[in-house]
Amino acid sequence: MPFNSGRLTVGGGLLISALLLLSGCGDGVDAVRKAAEQGNAQAQSNLGAMYQDGEGVPQSDTEAVKWYRKSAEQGNAYGQYNLGWMYQMGKGVPQSDTEAVKWYRKSAEQGFTLVQSNVQSNLGMMYATGRGVPQSDTEAVAWFRKAAKQGNAYGQSNLGNMYADGRGVSQSDTEAVKWYRKAADQGNAQGQYNLGVMYATGRGVPQSDTEAVAWFRKAAEQGNAYGQHNLGWMYANGRGVSQDIVKAYMWGSLAVLNGQSKADPLRDAVAKDLTPSQLSQAQAMAQQCQASNYKNCD
Repeated sequence: MPFNSGRLTVGGGLLISALLLLSGCGDGVDAVRKAAEQGNAQAQSNLGAMYQDGEGVPQSDTEAVKWYRKSAEQGNAYGQYNLGWMYQMGKGVPQSDTEAVKWYRKSAEQGFTLVQSNVQSNLGMMYATGRGVPQSDTEAVAWFRKAAKQGNAYGQSNLGNMYADGRGVSQSDTEAVKWYRKAADQGNAQGQYNLGVMYATGRGVPQSDTEAVAWFRKAAEQGNAYGQHNLGWMYANGRGVSQDIVKAYMWGSLAVLNGQSKADPLRDAVAKDLTPSQLSQAQAMAQQCQASNYKNCD
């Protein structure tokens, strides 16, 4: 049975502020670049984000870091957060948890709600894993809770994990489910996956395979490999859905492609029960599902 929750997730790195438009810079790459070159810190952060995402310019993590740094060194909270994220992920710079924490802290001190909640969630991750700071579940919970109370879905999902595992707080499946649901209702894939696990195992909620499948599917359709793995397992075993080994193979294959190596046994076991034509069908379905960004795959 593949049901395992408790995977901590880090927030995304791209934060582009509407403040840039309010500052009279206009939109479009040329306007943003002009403002950035004239020293506008918010424009510099947004230009960095454009380079990171390849939006209107050739994708370049190195250029992204250059502009994030210019912004961050002027004290811009968005630039500081994004620069910290690049250090944490090792994108465009040598990976450094110490540098990541440094810039996250500077950003958190600025007090902007959107940036602050992302920083708080990511600082919680650093404390939970002991990256760049001494490991401390108590500190991790404190930061996750700050983010969660501001509505940050990553913070909510991660706080749920801490309650589920009893790390830094008294173990409580009820509290775990509460925070998973808040994240899941915002469309957070990890929160959806974790909520599915709780329904599948009957932890903190009445056991329901139907609910488990519904939440695994929501996560799977966002490309979450854990949700794809568990959805495939449910199809293979006829839990919450009619048994369908073709779909089980499809979702198991997609989970493997998205980095969930633990789905290998599921995919390989199901393959032994497929006829050659069923195997070809399942492989074609997996390709079509991936091409459609995991939508309407059933």
